[in-house]
Amino acid sequence: MKNAYLYFIDRFLPRRISYRLALSYLLILCLFIIVVVRSVTQVQDISRRSQEFARNDLQKLLQVQNLALDIEGSTSALVLIFNATQDKRKPAYDAIDAKKKHIDQLIQKLGAESEDEVQTVCLQRLNVTHQEFRQSYLNLFDEIELDNPDGAKRVFETQVAPARQAFLTESGILLDLAKRRIQERQDEEQSDLARLKLQVIAVSIFAVLCGIGLAFITQSSVVQPLTMLEKSALQIAAGNYTSKVPPTRTTEVAQVGRALNTMADAIALREAEIEQLAYYDPLSNLPNRILLLKTFEQHSLHDHAMLLMDIARLKIVNETLGFGTGDTLIVEVSQRLRIATEDLAQNHQAFLTKFSGGQFALLCAAPEGRLITDVVTDLLNNINQRLSTPVQCGSHSVDANLVFGIALANNETKDLTALIRNAEVALYAAKENTLMSAWYSDAQEASRLGHLSLLSDLRSAVQNNELQMWLQPKIHLADLSCYGFEALVRWQHPQRGFISPIEFVPFAERTGYINRVTDWMLQQAVQTLASWRNSHPDLSIAVNVSTNDLRDQHFPERVRQLIAQYQVKPANLQLELTESGIMENPGNAIPLLQALRSIGIGLSIDDFGTGHSSLAYLQKLPVSELKIDRSFVINIDQHPSTQKLVKTIVEMGHGLDLHVIAEGIETLAEREALIALGCDSMQGYYASKPLHGDALQNWLRALPSA
Repeated sequence: MKNAYLYFIDRFLPRRISYRLALSYLLILCLFIIVVVRSVTQVQDISRRSQEFARNDLQKLLQVQNLALDIEGSTSALVLIFNATQDKRKPAYDAIDAKKKHIDQLIQKLGAESEDEVQTVCLQRLNVTHQEFRQSYLNLFDEIELDNPDGAKRVFETQVAPARQAFLTESGILLDLAKRRIQERQDEEQSDLARLKLQVIAVSIFAVLCGIGLAFITQSSVVQPLTMLEKSALQIAAGNYTSKVPPTRTTEVAQVGRALNTMADAIALREAEIEQLAYYDPLSNLPNRILLLKTFEQHSLHDHAMLLMDIARLKIVNETLGFGTGDTLIVEVSQRLRIATEDLAQNHQAFLTKFSGGQFALLCAAPEGRLITDVVTDLLNNINQRLSTPVQCGSHSVDANLVFGIALANNETKDLTALIRNAEVALYAAKENTLMSAWYSDAQEASRLGHLSLLSDLRSAVQNNELQMWLQPKIHLADLSCYGFEALVRWQHPQRGFISPIEFVPFAERTGYINRVTDWMLQQAVQTLASWRNSHPDLSIAVNVSTNDLRDQHFPERVRQLIAQYQVKPANLQLELTESGIMENPGNAIPLLQALRSIGIGLSIDDFGTGHSSLAYLQKLPVSELKIDRSFVINIDQHPSTQKLVKTIVEMGHGLDLHVIAEGIETLAEREALIALGCDSMQGYYASKPLHGDALQNWLRALPSA
C-alpha cells in the first residue's frame, strides 16, 4: 500500500515542491470557487423564483381571494334586496352588476394567466356556476319586481341558493388550489434550500478531505524529506559524514540533498586535511607531538622509553646549503627512522613522531621477556646503522647524525608530557657535553631546575645590585705600568653565596638575559670612569660584550647615551668581543662595530686564536687590540712551537696596527717569553688578581696620580 502510494506521488505529482504547493492551493481555490459559485447561483435562483412567486402565485392567490370576496359581497347584496324599498333597489342592482363585472374580469384574467390545466378546468367550472348563479338571481329580481314575495322566496330557495352554493364551492376549490400551489412552491423552495445546504456541506467536506489529503501528500512528499534532510544535517554537525541523503524525486529536496551530500564530502575532506595538518608533520608525514600526546593520553607507560632525537648540525646545513637541502635531509632521516623502527612499530611497540625543526621522538615499549634498556640499545644501534650512509641532497652529500636524549618511565613518571620533558633534559645534556646520546638522570633534573631558579634569581640580582664589578689590571710589558683594567662580573648570591661566572654567564647567554648583565656592567664601568676623571683620567676599563649584544642594532646608541650622561672620554671605555661572536654574522656585526668605533670607543678581540676568523675579515674589523687566549700562554717558555705561533700572531697584529695583549700570565717565565716575542701588554695573576673594594683602592693609590 505504501509503495503504491509512493508510486502515485512520484508518478502523477510534479517533482517540484513549488508546483505541488501551487497545485494544492489551486485545487483548494477551485473547490472554494465551486462552493461560492454554486451557493450564489442557487441563491440567485431561489431569489428569482421568490420574485416570480411574489409576482405570480401570490398575485393569483390575491385575485382568487378577491374573487371569493366579490362572490360573498354579491351574495350579501341579494339578501339586502329582499328588505329594500323600491327606491333603494337600484343601487343594490348596480352593486351586484359591478361585482358581476369584476368577477368576470377576474375569471377572465386568471384564465388568461393560468398555465395549469387543473386551474383552467376549475376556472371554467367557476365561470359556468357564475353564469348559473347570475341567471338565478336575475330570475329572483324578476319575481321581486313583480312584487311576488312567495315566488321570489321560492326562486331564491330553489335556484339562487343552490347556484350560490355551487359558485361558492367552486370558488373555494379554486382558492384551495391556489393555496396548495403556493404551499407546493414553498415546499419546493425549502427543498431547494435544503439541497443547497447539503451541497455546500458536501463540497465543504470534500474540500476539507482534499485539504487533509493534500496535507498528507505534502507531509509525505515535503515534510518527511525535509525531516530527513534535518536528520542528515544533524548527523553532519555531529561529525558523521558517511550517512548520505537518499535520492528523491522532489526537485528542491533532491537539490538540497545533493548539496548536503556535497557539503558532507567537502567537510570530510577538509577535516581530513585539517586533521592531517593538526596531527601530522607536513614535511615528513609523521605524527606530531599533539597526536602522540592524544594517542597515549590514558596509556600506561610501564616499561616505556622516550627517545628524543635531533639532527646534528642542521642549522649549519640550512645556513650553508639552504633550507631546501635541510628539508631533504629531514625527509631522508624520517624515512630511515621508519625503516629502523618498523619491526617494533608493526607490533605496536613503537610510535615514531616528528617534533619541530629536525627533532624526532620515538616512544617504545619492551616486548614481553625483554628489558627496555636492551630494546633502546638495539634501537640506537639500528638507527645509527641506517644513518651511517650519507644523505645525497642534490649535488651535496650530507652526513646524517642524530643526538639522542633517552628517558625511561618509572613510578614517578606522571604522564607522557613528563617523560618527554625528561628526554629533553637528557638531549640538552648530550648537546652540552658534545655526546651522541645521554640517558636521563635525577642529576640532570636537578641541574635543570637549578638553572631555572638561577634565571629567576639573576633577574632580581640585576635589580637588587647583587652583582659586583671586579677589575683586573692590564700591564705594559715594556715598563710594567698599568694603563687600564678589564671589568669582570661577579655574583654574590644572598643564599647561595659566591656564584662563579662560569656557571651563570653561559646560562645567561643561552637565555638571552646576558644583555641585562652587559648593560649593568657598562653602567658600572662608566660610573667608575667618571669617578676617576680627576685622579686617573688616562685609565681605561674594558667590558666584555656577548654575541647577543652584537645582534642588537640599538646597542651603540645605548653606549653613546651612557658616555654622554656621565661625560667620560669615549677612548677610556673599551669593549672586548670574541671572534666567534663576530664571525657568527659578520655582515651585521661589522657595521655595528663601526658605529661603536665612530663614537671613539676602543674595540678588542678577546680570546684570539680560539675562533675561526679569517684574515680577510680581520683586516675589515675596526678593532684596536688583539687579546691572545690563555691557552697559548700556559708554559709558553717550554714550547718553542707555541712561541712561533704567538710570535706570528704578534707580528700579524702589529702589521695591522693593533695593540697585542696576552691574558692568563701566571709566571715570570711566561712574562719574559712574551716580552721576547714582542707582545705589548699582559694580564693575569702574575700582575694582579681581579680587584674589588679596598684591594682596588689600594692598587689605585699605588698608581701615579694625574
